[in-house]
Amino acid sequence: MASLNKVILIGHLTADPELKQTPSGVSVTSFSIGVTRRYAKQGEQSQSDFISIVAWRQNAEFITKYFKKGNAICICGSLQTRTYDATDGSKRYVTEVVVDEATFVERKSDRTDDGAMPGFSNTKGDAPKFEEISGDSDLPF
Repeated sequence: MASLNKVILIGHLTADPELKQTPSGVSVTSFSIGVTRRYAKQGEQSQSDFISIVAWRQNAEFITKYFKKGNAICICGSLQTRTYDATDGSKRYVTEVVVDEATFVERKSDRTDDGAMPGFSNTKGDAPKFEEISGDSDLPF
């Protein structure tokens, strides 16, 4: 029987992610994101869940370079559970999302006055230039 383990989350980072290295030099970061629940009881404020995330290698480097506390992020990955023995001898259980992809979440209100995302500069303020193709005969397919 086939199985599927796919998680897609959009939330806000609860703290600045910190890039670390394993003893063998592999980049890793662990952080959490707050994800607001879709529904709230009438008259009550929305609740949030705080989801543990771990990213490895290029994903870890990308996230720590471009995301800070409070930034919205979209995470696509898989759910993983693991156990370990704590220093006091007790067994600990961890459930976390392992990142396959991390992307920006953009709303118009997130943009700065020059149209760039916060933390990025749009020095020209110009839209990208595209080459117009005159007819179907020029298409490669």
